[in-house]
Amino acid sequence: MPRLSVIIPVRRARGSLRECLESVLSQSFTDIEVIGVDDGAPDGSGLVLDEFAARDSRVRAVHLEPGAGAHGRRNAGIEEAAGDYILFLEGHYIHLPGALQDVVDRLESTGDPDVLLFGHRKRPFRGKTRSTRSLEKLSGMPAGPLTLAKRPDLLDIAPVSWNRAVRRAVLERETLTFGPGPHGERMYALATVAVAASVATLDTACVEHRQQRYLPGLVDDAEPSGGSTPLELVEAYDALMTFVEARPALNGVRGLLFDRAVQELLSAYPTVTKRRRQYVGAVAAFHRAHRPEGFKFPGGAKGLRPQLMGGGKFTALGALDTALATRRSLRSAPTTARAKAKKQFTKRYYKAQRKLPLDPKLAVYAAYWNRGVSCNPEAIYRKAQELAPDIHGVWVVSKNNVDSVPKGIDYVVPGTRRYWSVLARATYFFNNVNFPDHLVKRPGQIHVMTHHGTPLKIMGMDQQNYPAAAQGLNFDRLLKRVDRWDWSVSANPHSTEVWSRAYPSAARPLETGYPRNDVFATATEEQIAKIREDLGIRPGQRAVLYAPTHRDYESGFTNRLDLDRFCAAVGPDTVVLMRAHYFYGGSGLAENASVIDVSTYPRVEDLCLAADALITDYSSVMFDYAHLNRPIVILAPDWETYRTVRGVVFDLLSGQPGETPGAVATDTDELAAIFTDGSWNSPENEALLKAFKERFCPYDDGRAAERVVRRVLLGEEPPAAGTV
Repeated sequence: MPRLSVIIPVRRARGSLRECLESVLSQSFTDIEVIGVDDGAPDGSGLVLDEFAARDSRVRAVHLEPGAGAHGRRNAGIEEAAGDYILFLEGHYIHLPGALQDVVDRLESTGDPDVLLFGHRKRPFRGKTRSTRSLEKLSGMPAGPLTLAKRPDLLDIAPVSWNRAVRRAVLERETLTFGPGPHGERMYALATVAVAASVATLDTACVEHRQQRYLPGLVDDAEPSGGSTPLELVEAYDALMTFVEARPALNGVRGLLFDRAVQELLSAYPTVTKRRRQYVGAVAAFHRAHRPEGFKFPGGAKGLRPQLMGGGKFTALGALDTALATRRSLRSAPTTARAKAKKQFTKRYYKAQRKLPLDPKLAVYAAYWNRGVSCNPEAIYRKAQELAPDIHGVWVVSKNNVDSVPKGIDYVVPGTRRYWSVLARATYFFNNVNFPDHLVKRPGQIHVMTHHGTPLKIMGMDQQNYPAAAQGLNFDRLLKRVDRWDWSVSANPHSTEVWSRAYPSAARPLETGYPRNDVFATATEEQIAKIREDLGIRPGQRAVLYAPTHRDYESGFTNRLDLDRFCAAVGPDTVVLMRAHYFYGGSGLAENASVIDVSTYPRVEDLCLAADALITDYSSVMFDYAHLNRPIVILAPDWETYRTVRGVVFDLLSGQPGETPGAVATDTDELAAIFTDGSWNSPENEALLKAFKERFCPYDDGRAAERVVRRVLLGEEPPAAGTV
């Protein structure tokens, strides 16, 4: 029997669950069991639980039928638990280093109390980690053991499930479980302190409460997220008081809990904007049913409001209603003024077009900030022509790039009258970057973010801690753009996790694989030979694609590979396809007979198909190229600088299967040696590539674009990626 059972109920925690689990499993105290409970989380959080359960015997994944709800997940965890004490942890939070050892030490030093309350710190979604009121309260309390009857301020410690260790025997004895609804956790926490014969405290932060972004538009039919109503709070406290009243041994704390209920129900009153009479009546009924004999309201003005509420004096509260309404109107005035100012800048034509009906047969496509027809949006566009020909696609292309648009493809130039009309009336939007801020998303419009790479570097909101990489990125504006997404296309489970953390939104993941990579599974030998010929690669010549990434903290392109030296070492039978990042517009390198500058070549997929091997530093092209099962060599002369300044999500140079795709060099001479001694294609590096491909290319069947089209444009439920 383990000493501690840590229960982690999950729902939409895909992006943070891995770190949460690792924070528990890496604790110095190891006599634990970890029970992860999932009820069909739509983001695939259950898959992460299964992964950890398969590799660590202390982890058990419990999968419930969809719709169990928050209380169902938590109660299922209690039923599965075998530890002496039960702790909860949310999938977005972490246990701080040494936390569980501190918990066990305090339990032992206080004689194994029924409940131990410990501290936590809070990290806002945007901001620095800070201490909490609960932690400050705990610092002023004795270690214990204590009782609620003698220490009413125990109720001032945050009433949540994850800041306490509760003896399992107490939960079983009292049949104490989580009730349904948004306040079930709160009532559980209050009840644990009420039933405890002994309570200990620990004034140490054991949990980091990582606040998530509030997403009122989150789509989750199985678990509505519309928040709670004041009436639900009345119902929750009614259930708690009924629980307490059924246990005569708790008579000594009944008045304390009732007083807490009175305070919270009064605090909820200003939020009631409709059916106030009904709410006041419900509070009055609660008072009649549960007010303990001898209970006294505070004297003076402080006690007037709760007396009026408890007596159901709705008319007498009218003056308060008027005052509150006036206060709300004053608070909303600045917002109204800002909204009017914003409308003045809205293009009149665009505004007029948005009043017209949406065109259900119109789709807008764009890629790389309107640079032309390419990447994932292009693959989806071409598959849509095949599977949904009645939906007309229009590309947004900047004025300087219209010459690159293939013949027969319809396009609009930003700022033109037709551009505003298309934005206003199209139903579908596909882009591998965000559409401009001036786009107003109308109800019924569907936005698909296709992305354009698998993340190695830190992205999105995670860049807040890397100012050199963020380069003045406006995170508030980024979030507004992200809020337009309905679907987020993902190349692999790793990307799904990172995107959900980096771009927190209500968008649903489309884990289909990247449509642009379909060509790697469908290209014929004849097509590849034609590409090589057009590029100028001689028959029998080894072609190596060199594609270094962009460094946000550098103003221009710096080539860290001495191409003349490398080409001289590998000989004339090797040609290097030099591909500078598209941010630079070219490599600026001198001519070399063994180097073909393909920096402005429009399709990187063609270059991958033409190359026999890839050399890159930290570019996401490595994840795409792995589909081809051809050697990848990493040239990493500045890895420590890059990972420190730009930030990365895993250690590319660890040498571990699934992280390092092949041979690694740190300078030109080492790289040349890898290609001259044959180690670029050695059995050891083949094994690394295989593991890398398994992790990042699981849907390598050439049907990613089809899956996106069928799901988004045709409304079908296509077969899962990776299945036939």
